[in-house]
Amino acid sequence: MKESSKLAMISTVASLAVSVLVGISTTAMAADAIRIGEINHYKRMAAFAEPYKNGVELALSEINEAGGVIGQPLEFIYRDDQGKPGEAIKIAEELVNREEVAMITGSILSNVGLALSSFAAEKKVIYLAAEPLADGLVWEKGNDYTFRLRSSTYMQAAMLAEQAAKTDAIKYATIAPNYAYGKDAVAAFKKALLALKPEVEFVTEQWPAVFKIDAGAEVQALERAKPDAIYNVTFGGDLAKFVREGTTRGLFEGRQVYGLLTGEPEYLEPLADEAPEGWVVTGYPWYDFEDGPNRVFVDAYLAAYDESPKIGSLVGYMTAQSIAAAIGRAGSLETEKLRQAFIGLEVDTPVGLITYREQDHQSTMGAFVGTTTVRDGGGVMVDWTYRDGANYLPSDEEVARMRPASQ
Repeated sequence: MKESSKLAMISTVASLAVSVLVGISTTAMAADAIRIGEINHYKRMAAFAEPYKNGVELALSEINEAGGVIGQPLEFIYRDDQGKPGEAIKIAEELVNREEVAMITGSILSNVGLALSSFAAEKKVIYLAAEPLADGLVWEKGNDYTFRLRSSTYMQAAMLAEQAAKTDAIKYATIAPNYAYGKDAVAAFKKALLALKPEVEFVTEQWPAVFKIDAGAEVQALERAKPDAIYNVTFGGDLAKFVREGTTRGLFEGRQVYGLLTGEPEYLEPLADEAPEGWVVTGYPWYDFEDGPNRVFVDAYLAAYDESPKIGSLVGYMTAQSIAAAIGRAGSLETEKLRQAFIGLEVDTPVGLITYREQDHQSTMGAFVGTTTVRDGGGVMVDWTYRDGANYLPSDEEVARMRPASQ
C-alpha cells in the first residue's frame, strides 16, 4: 500500500473515532441533564399554559448557555394533565418513578395544584406550585414538600381591599367561580376589607360554576342587591361573558369594580375594545416598562417569540429561575437537600428579589395593581404600581394557627 493511501486511511479512521467520541459525549451530556417534571393543562388551557411554557424555555436557554446548574444542563419534561387532578397524579407517578425527575412543578388550576401537593407530601417529592393561587396550598393544606411561587389569592385580594377601603363604598357584592380559588379569593377580600373598614356590608355572593357561567342571571342577581361596589374573581371565558353582559345591562355604571387578575393580558387582550374601564385590578402591564429587569425580560421575550409576554410568561420564567437557584444552593439533587435549599431561598427575578418564606413556603412575589382603560383598541392597566408581596401576608402567629403542626 502506498504511503499516501496509508495516511488517508489513518486520517479516515481518526475522523471516525472523533465522530464516535463526539456522539458519545453529546449522548452523555443529554443523559446527564437535570430533569424536572412539568405538569400542566396544555390542551384545556392552551392560551394560558403556552406562554408559561415559553417563559420556562427562555429561562432554560439562559441558564444552560451560562453553564447549567451544578455543572449540568437543566431540562423540563412537559406533560398534559387535561386539567384533571386524577390525571395529574398518574403523570406525577410516572415522572418520578420512570423518568426519575428531580422534582415536579406546574399547574394553573388550584384543584390540580392541591392534588399534586398531596402527592408531594405522600411521596416526599418536592413540588413547586407555579401558578395555582388557592391559599390552602401553603396554609391549611401546606406540607414540607410544597412551595408556591405566585402571589396567592390572599395577597392579591389584600392589595385590592387596601384600595377599596379608601372609598366611600359600604355595600359590596362578590362574584367568583365555585371552587377552591374562588372561595379563597372572596374570603380573603372580605377579611382584609373588614379589618380595614368594619362598617362594610356584603349584600350578596354569586358562585357560578367555573367556565360555565350564566352571565345574564349573575348580572341580574348582582343588580338586585344594589351594591355600591363589586368584587370580581371570574376569569377566562367567564370574565369575558360577565363583562359583556354587565356592560350591556349597565351593571358597572356608577359602581367601582375590583377585579382579581383582571388586568392580566391573558384576560384583557381577548376583550379588545370591550375591556372594562375604571376597574381596579391586579395584572401585568408589560407594555409600560421603560427600563430595569422588567424591561430586560420583556425585550428578551419579544426577541425570542415575536409576541408579547403574558403573566404566565413571567411566572414560567421565574419558575425555572427558582428551581435553578434551589438546585445551585443545594449543590445536590437529593430531595431533602433540595427541600432545605428552598426554605428561605432568595431569587433575583424580573420583579426584583423574592424569598421563599420559611414559615409557609410562600414566595414574596408581589403583584401590579392599577386601573383598566382602553388604549389603541385594547385593554390596558394605567396608574399602576408594583406591590411587594412580603407586605401582604399574615403574621407568623396567624400562619402557625392555620398551617398543620406536622406540615
